[in-house]
Formats: sequence, C-alpha cells, structure tokens
Amino acid sequence: MNEIGFRKSRFHGIIVIVNKQIYQENCTLNQYHFQLVLPLNIEVLIPENDSVRLVSQITEELDFRSLNMAYSSKGRNPAIPPRILFSVLIYAYMNGIYSSRQIEKACRRDINFMWLLEGNRAPDHNTIDRFRRERLGSCLESLFGQFIEKLYEWDEISFENLYIDGTKIEANANKYSFVWRKSIEKHSARQEEKILRLHRKMEEAYGVSFSAMEVQDLLKEMASFLLDKKTQESIEFVYGSGKRKGPLQRLTEECLELLEKRAHYEKCKDTFRDRNSFSKTDPDATFMHMKDDHMRNAQLKPGYNMQIGVEAGYVVHCQAYAQRNDVRTLIPFLESWDRLHPEASYENIVADAGYESEENYDFLMRQGKNIFIKPQTYDQWKKRSFKKLIGKLENMAYDEEKDCYVCTEGRQLLPKRTWESRNGGTSYITKYTEYECENCEGCPVKAKCTKAAGNRKAKVSKRFKELRALSHSNIQSPRGVVLRINRSIQVEGAFGVLKEDMGFRRFLTRRHVNISTEFLLLCFGFNVNKLHRKILNNQRGFKIYHSERLGCIA
Repeated sequence: MNEIGFRKSRFHGIIVIVNKQIYQENCTLNQYHFQLVLPLNIEVLIPENDSVRLVSQITEELDFRSLNMAYSSKGRNPAIPPRILFSVLIYAYMNGIYSSRQIEKACRRDINFMWLLEGNRAPDHNTIDRFRRERLGSCLESLFGQFIEKLYEWDEISFENLYIDGTKIEANANKYSFVWRKSIEKHSARQEEKILRLHRKMEEAYGVSFSAMEVQDLLKEMASFLLDKKTQESIEFVYGSGKRKGPLQRLTEECLELLEKRAHYEKCKDTFRDRNSFSKTDPDATFMHMKDDHMRNAQLKPGYNMQIGVEAGYVVHCQAYAQRNDVRTLIPFLESWDRLHPEASYENIVADAGYESEENYDFLMRQGKNIFIKPQTYDQWKKRSFKKLIGKLENMAYDEEKDCYVCTEGRQLLPKRTWESRNGGTSYITKYTEYECENCEGCPVKAKCTKAAGNRKAKVSKRFKELRALSHSNIQSPRGVVLRINRSIQVEGAFGVLKEDMGFRRFLTRRHVNISTEFLLLCFGFNVNKLHRKILNNQRGFKIYHSERLGCIA
C-alpha cells in the first residue's frame, strides 16, 4: 500500500511529495540518505564521573581465570568475552534491571551498555540467561571475594566490625505448591497400616510370609512375589470398563500403588531435611511469613532467608538459607566467611536478638570474638511492668555461694537436678539445672509468682546465663552503643536499598545455586553504587558513625 508523504528538503527548504511504502521489514528504508546525528565515538557522551566507568575499572582489576575455566577449551571462542558480559550484568543489577530480556533491550538502546560492550554485538537474552545460570555459579563467590579484598586495599573496609542481619525474599514458585512435613508423616503412617493389611491378605490368599523388616523392603518383596506369580500362571491383566479384574491383579495393582506412594513419601522426607515445608515448584524454597502489604501483615509464601554481613556500608558477605528464623544461620554464615576469606577475621560480631542462643554464644567465644548480640528480653527488661513480675528469675536475687535464687518473700529456690539436652538440628548439648522453691505453701504472693499447684520451679542453663550477661554488658558499654546503632543504620539501610530502591523483592530463577548467583550479583552492584556515591561525596574511608555524630558518650 502506497501513501502520500511530505518531506522538507534540508538543502532547498521546499516541500516535495514522495511515494512512501510503509509496509516493509526495513523500517528505515527510504530513497534519501541522511548523515548520522550521533557521533561515531560514543566515549564523549559519557561523563567522566559516570558509574559505568567505575564498573569498567573494577572489572579490569579482577582475575577472571575461574570464569574462563567455566568455558570449554575446545571449539570456538564465545561471541562476547566473559569479562565484558560480566560487566554488563553488574551494571544492569546496579540500575535495577534483572530480566535477561530487559538487559538485552538495554544493550541495544542504552549508550552506557553499548560502551561496556566495547563494539561487540548486543547479547541475546538466552546468552545472558545461560551465562548467569551455567557460567557464573561456580566462580561468582571468588569474583565477589576479590572485590571485597580490593575494598580492603583501598581502605574502604578494615575487617573489624561485622554487622549481620537477614531478610526474606520470595522465591520464583507458586504459593499454593506447598508440601508440609506433618501431612507427609500422617499419610506415611496411614500407609504403613495399609501395607500390613495387604500383607495379611497375601498370607490368607497364598499362605506366604515375608521376612523383611523395613516397610520399603517388604513392599518390594510382595510386589516381586505377585509379579512372579503372574508370570508362572500366565495370567493376563485386563483393563477397561466391563472387564472383571482377578484377585491377583487387584493385589498387584494395590501393591504397586503403595510402592509408588511410598517412594514419593521417602523423596519428600529427603527433601525436607531439617525443614517443615517446601515448594513443589522450587524444592529448595521454604514457606515463610513475609510482610508484604502496607499493613505489614504476614503472608505465607515460598522464599529464602537471605543473610548479609555489612561493614562500612558495603555488603562483604551474603548467603542463602532455607531456615525460617535467623538463630541457626549465624554459625554456618561465619564458617562460610572463614572458608572464603581465611586470612580475614572479624573481631566484633554485631547482631540483633534473633541470633541469640547458647550455641551461638559458645561458638563466638571459642572463636575469640567480641559478642554484641542483644538479648531477646532486652527491651522487656527496661519496662516497669516487667520489673513488677516477681515470678521472673531476672527479678530474683541470686546467691552464688549457695547456688540458689531468693524470691521477694525471702524463700530459696534450690537446685534439685541437672540433665543434658541435645539440639535435634545441630546436636549441640545444653546442660540444664532445675530449681525448686523450698516451700511455697502459705505464700501470700504465690498467685502472682506461679500457676503451678506445687512449689515454684524454674529451668536454667548456667552457661547461657553467663554468656548472655557478658553480651548484655558489651552492648551497654559506650563502644557497644555505637556498634548497635551502626548495625541499625548500616545493615538495615542496606536491606532498604536492595528491596525498596533497587526493587528486588522476588527471585527470577529457581534452586539454591541459581538464587545465590542472583543475590551475589545484586550485592556486587550494590557495593559498586555505594563506592561510586562515596567517591562523588568525598566520603571514602568513612567506616562508622562515631559517637560524636550519634550523640553517644564515648
């Protein structure tokens, strides 16, 4: 179809009429030739202080041998050098671009991405996705660690104060694809009853008994017997409506169905490990409560517990965990840091009340760390209403010589017995002591002290009490006050930028290895942005908000 179009000549200033064909694949095709408006050298269009130049400078100083080893030494070289593609990904995550298709579009349209490509063609979204999933997973931790070491060389961090916190990020999974441990255990127990009934049927029908002790082995023996019986008697099983199944076929189908369900239940139990739920879409994701809406109401969704360690505003370490709470993530988090950075050891560990446990305290003491963990009841201790609770051990006097507590009425709680308890998840052994009041009979304040019919009893871990008192003393010191406030500023601020400013609230990939790659890229981009802002604001080397700035007494 031809349409009449009007075009003004640049040379003569006249209007000419031309026939222009608008239905064509080449959208720039016309009979006139125009000179390009943009300069061929795009270098001049990018400011000298642009963050894209900082990305290029940082990646130039990294060792990419581990990334190059992810490619085969045979065949042709990749169309785009891995170093350049890595720089493109980092710059994309810096600017809140996470989708491979959006990154591809940016490489075709954004001049900063074109500059990073160094004259190479814009990568296809499949190339970007494969690079992120298949190439970076094995070497990104090493590249991220190199960047952290560079920050140390530039005096941006000092490996002194580590602020730890966690947040929950939604997995790329259907929120209705849940599998619960209690449900699997309930159906598995019911199935065992069905298997025993089937065993009795076979004993009555064929007079055989099986010696297998395990349920799975028993099912396999029964299925093998029934299939051999079918072969020996040359019985053909029938299917379809209007056909009557024989006793052997019914028993065989029932046995095979039970065997299939049993295998499914065992697979689910292996997937659970130490969790209570997982998602069918992403088996590594655990269902967690997430505060999504504006009212901060908890929504049960599949997700990951992302832990980060921050110093001087930089994310120096990050790990993904399937545990819903933070208390069981502290030790593996610090162990992974020691594995990746054996020569760098933090002196002060600062965390909130969610990380408090005897096992964590004991681990940090054995590592020679200074503990700055807020007790879980710290905020309650400061309230007058808590101090009026006379039944709390914290409000009772403790006689160290007699090893007893003295209540407000002057009666002693004496040690009666001790025992050890093993943590089911970590095998850590805690030693408890039970204290019991010598006589609560006739006490005028017994109703306020305890609801027990007999004497007041209390369970105490002396080791936990000792370590909690030490941590409580540390956070109340002038140094502890500064570190505790800096934890709120730095690590909470980092999460605010990652989730609110950079808009990262849901993973695009699945399985633990892939989401770890995503989050490392995000933290890498966050650190480059942080460094860029510090350079522009002339704040390089600033590591901590000092007591003078916070109004604290040093």
